Amino acid sequence: MQVTYLGHGSISVEINNKTFLIDPFISVNTLAKHIDVNSLKADYILITHAHQDHILDVETIAKRTGATIISNYEIIMHYVAKEFKGHPLNHGGSCEFDEVNIKYVNAVHTSSFPDGSYGGQPGGFVLSHGNKSVYIAGDTAVTYDMKLIPMFNNIDLAILPIGDNFTMGVDEAILASDFVECNKVLGCHYDTFPPIKINKEEAITKFSNKGKNLVLLEIGDSLTV
Repeated sequence: MQVTYLGHGSISVEINNKTFLIDPFISVNTLAKHIDVNSLKADYILITHAHQDHILDVETIAKRTGATIISNYEIIMHYVAKEFKGHPLNHGGSCEFDEVNIKYVNAVHTSSFPDGSYGGQPGGFVLSHGNKSVYIAGDTAVTYDMKLIPMFNNIDLAILPIGDNFTMGVDEAILASDFVECNKVLGCHYDTFPPIKINKEEAITKFSNKGKNLVLLEIGDSLTV
């Protein structure tokens, strides 16, 4: 699995020669201005919830690539009505595409489209292929439900929001990593807007003091799981 950070909550995961693009919000993110939305690959677009900073580029990319959109029922019905391809999930459910298992797990947040219409209940994803699994928390508080995740999957990388204010912050993300039993964390959802700016050195040190590795990739950089 190759995981690429595209800024904010946007992640690209390449598995088995297929690209799973999560929460594309790139074209208006000034921190990601060097990323060309029109060149991004996507076989599948996974959406954690309907807020604009997670769906802004969905239609542009799906129209160009023909990607299948995967999310909760309400979000998929929104896009199917616009004649996009979609596959609905709900919490605890999973599906499999191209030998990759996609499980939709709980998150605590809100979810509405930019026009105020209902975006269903937010969630996160666990992507599994072979003996590797990546947990993508989406926008969430730390929740006790996270303890269920390692009962079904051994998590090799946890992608967690750390910006605070709208999601959990660094201290809560450390606790979340305990709950999912994964000491390697890729931080996301930070620095995009003033309320979620963080002290990156301090965040890395806090994780290190707990025997954990917080990875903060430059936008466009990748790591291998």
